[in-house]
Amino acid sequence: MSGIPVIIDCDPGHDDVFALWLAAGHPGVELQAVTTVGGNVPLRHTARNARIALTVAGIQDVPVAAGADRPLVRELQTAEWIHGENGLGGPSLPEPTVPLDPRTATELMVDVLQASSDPVTIIATGPITNVAILLRDRPEQARRIREIVWMGGSTERGNVTPYAEFNAWVDPEALRLVLDSGVPFTMVGLNVTHTALVTAAVRERLAAIGTATAGFGDELLEFFCRTNDEVFGLPDGPLHDPVAVAAVADPSLVTRRRTRIDVELTGTETAGATSTDLDGVLGREPNAWAAMTLDVERFWSAMGDAIGRLR
Repeated sequence: MSGIPVIIDCDPGHDDVFALWLAAGHPGVELQAVTTVGGNVPLRHTARNARIALTVAGIQDVPVAAGADRPLVRELQTAEWIHGENGLGGPSLPEPTVPLDPRTATELMVDVLQASSDPVTIIATGPITNVAILLRDRPEQARRIREIVWMGGSTERGNVTPYAEFNAWVDPEALRLVLDSGVPFTMVGLNVTHTALVTAAVRERLAAIGTATAGFGDELLEFFCRTNDEVFGLPDGPLHDPVAVAAVADPSLVTRRRTRIDVELTGTETAGATSTDLDGVLGREPNAWAAMTLDVERFWSAMGDAIGRLR
């Protein structure tokens, strides 16, 4: 095996597509499976969109399984206002040639964990419901997980409320379960992903790769940057999810800080807020790592190189 074995748990979503492509094209990781969850859009779309992302890139040998269609205890909240009604607004979507695996997300994760000779890293880029269900229902599998790296939360402000980032806000109960599991955990939050901006220069650089994958990606970015501009006033939309993959594929790209992370479950404006005690003022034992900085230039180089290795 050429890289760290990984499972991507995702809710595609434009930036999840690029996370899948980075995982598939980067030599530092070996993409073993993809599981999907209701998040950016309902599960019927995320399961299809993951298969479309792999189809476009010419990846036919990675199984894709559908998981939870809603959070552990809450109703699902979605983000069509950023990603469009089908989750991949912008391009005309092809029919996926990658089949949907008949196994559930939990069953596929367990099979991959048990078959691997090395501990497997789970990279979650949506609400972390599927990972929580795995740890709740199959706790004996925790020892087979190298670490969980999650795109979500923030050491600073939120993006769906002033305090809460979307993935944490959708299913904070799942996040608390994962944080309490004892499995090594890294939060890759908005504080760092907001530096991965899709500037005009970045778009030109990726489009110049000239492949079918790059062309499809450029259409995705056109829509994604436009909606980020309309909603957040960010014309150079931040490409959040691939940063979590980058933190695994090349750890030198992302600095981390050992800290205490807790998640709020209640509050009119604070539910889903990630309380990150960077200075240890609460005196609680550290339980996670928080990503703090990103080498932006090298990140985009890695993204371009990975896309260039795909179809």
